[in-house]
Amino acid sequence: MIFLLNLIWLVFGGGFLAAVGWAVAALLMAVSIIGLPWTPAALRVAEYSLLPFGRRIVSAGAPPLSTIGNILWFVVAGWWLALGHLCLAAGLFVTVIGIPFAWAHLKLARLTLAPVGTAIETVGLRLPRH
Repeated sequence: MIFLLNLIWLVFGGGFLAAVGWAVAALLMAVSIIGLPWTPAALRVAEYSLLPFGRRIVSAGAPPLSTIGNILWFVVAGWWLALGHLCLAAGLFVTVIGIPFAWAHLKLARLTLAPVGTAIETVGLRLPRH
């Protein structure tokens, strides 16, 4: 099921385009030198936006410097990127089929608000026991 959701996400949910966009943003940050501290965070968002189902965002127990990095990120880019994901989620919530993809956009919005000091971990599919 996770494979199918990720496949549909890549084709119809905008996952591939989002991942490419974040990868280009990470490259531009790395080239600009001043954005170098946020490059790993942008790559993390790119990786997560490629295959969001079956994974979750966790705190990596980052140092206090991450808080400063997240504040700068939020002011410069985070709030409007999260707003974009919220708008996409609202549009997808209208349809029944789009609800899982809207949920993925909400998780991406959360990640784009403060990506520094986070990690992405794979979670197994939990089936109900009979």
